[in-house]
Amino acid sequence: MIFHPVSHTIDKDEFIELINIYCRLVEVEAKRNLVSIPKIKTVSEEILSELHDMGVIVGTEDLPLLKKLLDKTYERFISAVSFYINNSTIFGALLDKLNNKKRADLQTQDKKSGKPTVVDFFAGAGGLSLGFIDAGYRICFANDFEEVCIRTYKYNHPDIPSANILKEDIRKIVDNLSEHIDEDVDIVIGGPPCQGFSSANQQRIIDDPRNELYKYFIKAVTSLLPKIVVMENVRGMLKVAEQVVEDYKSISIEKDGNTYSYDVAYKLLNSSDFSVAQSRERLIYIAIRNDVSKKHGVTPLEIFEQIELLNKCGKRYLLRDALDAIKPLDAPRMKNQNEIDSETCGKKIDVNGYSGSENEYLRLINFNRNIPIVYNHKARYVNDINYDIYRLLNQGDDASDPKIADIMPYGHRLHCFKDKYYKLIADRPSRTITAHLRMDCHSHIHPFQIRALTPREAARCQSFPDDYFFLGAYLKTYMQIGNAVPPIMAYKIATILKQYLS
Repeated sequence: MIFHPVSHTIDKDEFIELINIYCRLVEVEAKRNLVSIPKIKTVSEEILSELHDMGVIVGTEDLPLLKKLLDKTYERFISAVSFYINNSTIFGALLDKLNNKKRADLQTQDKKSGKPTVVDFFAGAGGLSLGFIDAGYRICFANDFEEVCIRTYKYNHPDIPSANILKEDIRKIVDNLSEHIDEDVDIVIGGPPCQGFSSANQQRIIDDPRNELYKYFIKAVTSLLPKIVVMENVRGMLKVAEQVVEDYKSISIEKDGNTYSYDVAYKLLNSSDFSVAQSRERLIYIAIRNDVSKKHGVTPLEIFEQIELLNKCGKRYLLRDALDAIKPLDAPRMKNQNEIDSETCGKKIDVNGYSGSENEYLRLINFNRNIPIVYNHKARYVNDINYDIYRLLNQGDDASDPKIADIMPYGHRLHCFKDKYYKLIADRPSRTITAHLRMDCHSHIHPFQIRALTPREAARCQSFPDDYFFLGAYLKTYMQIGNAVPPIMAYKIATILKQYLS
């Protein structure tokens, strides 16, 4: 469920955020169809039924509490619900993600689909999961520790029961996974955080306490015994790659009279080779269970060769492609404006004035769907000094450029901050989108406009579809996007693996 009834909800901020999203979606759809929303104060039986199906209330006894919690938003919400009921044909499936009953129906259908099953640890906002879903898999369990990531994941994946999307520390659940996963798992995916790469004098760097979560990922794999494992991580993990191989090859489990083990290989892959409009290197490990490898006569190294062959046929896209067909924006010049919608600086949810005119790259990441609403396209605040820096730099210029020497605030420390400012080059893949963008976006200045990339533009560089909505505070959307695996990259890997799961 996406909603808990107002009388049972624990997180009121999440509840109110979802209500505001509902209202905004209705308002934008009404605007798109050039109709107004009548104000409604009386709750009809039809509205009560819809609120119940959404999961907002249990019954009429919850209405006073709903009115008290929403306060001034209450009438706006009731009017939006009434408008939806009377104009449902124009909405299609737009509001289905915010309806518990419709989500449950979708989940029932998906459970019966017979699709290969996937468990995603350290799932983040869901980029890796999305790639596998688009390739025809079913996520039966996902886990992350970050609250805002779980909100985003739940919203965008209505086909997964919310009870199977768990906000919890993997260390607390790894010994009782059977309480959460009651079926065989075909693939385990995930990117466990690993940070202890600097202590090279240690015999086994991977045993550094800072890499503890990686160890629990291996423990989860040992417990679930999936047919295949896909683990992704940063380039720095190359330092411990052979130690990781040792850990996978040390798995040996007796079950039902069989002994299961894994063959594993790794390769540094760049998302730009997967038709993603971004240069992003990720270290990918693929492990195959011994019986699967024997049955299909395939090794992880041979799978990487197939991935490489697939990529040779793919087209490479540029930053210019990701920034096409989206509204030009101005950066806010006053502080504390990031959460405020405006016509000139952007809105969290708005009409997509370019729907139907997408280029080849946008059709690829959107799977040829026309998406009438644009999400998370809001420019970030920029102060006077940074505005001048953004304005003066040419594409490819960085903090060392003499044009900004007299105003560059980090001029005395260029050895540390040379990449602090960088204007992106339109005719190359974007430089890597990182979680650091939540701190500042100076390293990702728009090539044509005097501002940084918006979260939506960063998401496009990551190959998220335009209707993948990132919930939470504005700056946290950058964190979610920057930490994600590009969905198109995940999709192509998942497509290759699928043939070995029968």
